[in-house]
Amino acid sequence: MESSIAQSIHRGFEQETWQPVNNGSATSEDLFWKLDALQMFVFDLHWPEQEFAHHLEQRLKLMASDMIEACVKRTRTAFEAKLQKASKTTELRVPASVCTMFNVLVDAKKQSTKLCALDGGQEFGSQWQQYHSKIDDLIDNAVKEIISLLVSKFVSVLEGVLSKLSRYDEGTFFSSILSFTVKAAAKYVDVPKPGMDLADTYIMFVRQNQDILREKVNEEMYIEKLFDQWYSSSMKVICVWLADRLDLQLHIYQLKTLIKIVKKTYRDFRLQGVLEGTLNSKTYDTLHRRLTVEEATASVSEGGGLQGITMKDSDEEEG
Repeated sequence: MESSIAQSIHRGFEQETWQPVNNGSATSEDLFWKLDALQMFVFDLHWPEQEFAHHLEQRLKLMASDMIEACVKRTRTAFEAKLQKASKTTELRVPASVCTMFNVLVDAKKQSTKLCALDGGQEFGSQWQQYHSKIDDLIDNAVKEIISLLVSKFVSVLEGVLSKLSRYDEGTFFSSILSFTVKAAAKYVDVPKPGMDLADTYIMFVRQNQDILREKVNEEMYIEKLFDQWYSSSMKVICVWLADRLDLQLHIYQLKTLIKIVKKTYRDFRLQGVLEGTLNSKTYDTLHRRLTVEEATASVSEGGGLQGITMKDSDEEEG
């Protein structure tokens, strides 16, 4: 019986496509249904011998715990493998399969409460509590890990954006050539300056992935944790990038891009329910002060070259 279900899980995960099925995937739905059906079947037999009935109940609950543990571990491994193959550019959109894996863990948490909770007497209490707590911890840790992996992936996209901005650092060869070319050509023609494409594509990346996760992940609490970590990690990465340039004045393109990214990120995560305490962190305050100072400097040296992009709050900003 045990080996039959275990083999079924193994085969299921080997062939799993991670298409959404009810609350999880085809394999997880099949597993939880079999475990529940088996427990109900044995329960309905109403064994007259109390001691044997307790023993059987405990055996089934232990088996359910082992099977759910195997399911969680396989899902966690598949999640990491899938995410490693995903893009690190602003073209990244969270695959539906990744959301399904998330939901398998959410459902495993709910199912473990039903399938692993022991009702048969107090003699197993202490030992069983410890075992059941182990399953809960395993699932909680798996969820924390996949949230961390997803946030790391999102942050790597932001790091790619910042890497592109680094080309404009004061004193770099690219920046010098750009400034010289623009100034020389400006004597004869209107030279188009870098636009906001980089900021716009990043903001679109954030918003569309927020929408995907909201729509396809079943547990609000985990989405809130994910968004909190995503916002905090993003602000920290930008803050570190700016700290590395304390002795440099930002190029006007760097400044405009960062102001737009920081302001839209703040606004979008606030709309997603991230709390004020997280939004207005010390990291954000540091960022805000630095960009405000850079903006004031640029407005003097560039003669209004920010073209309306500002760190000041405004209700009239475009989306």
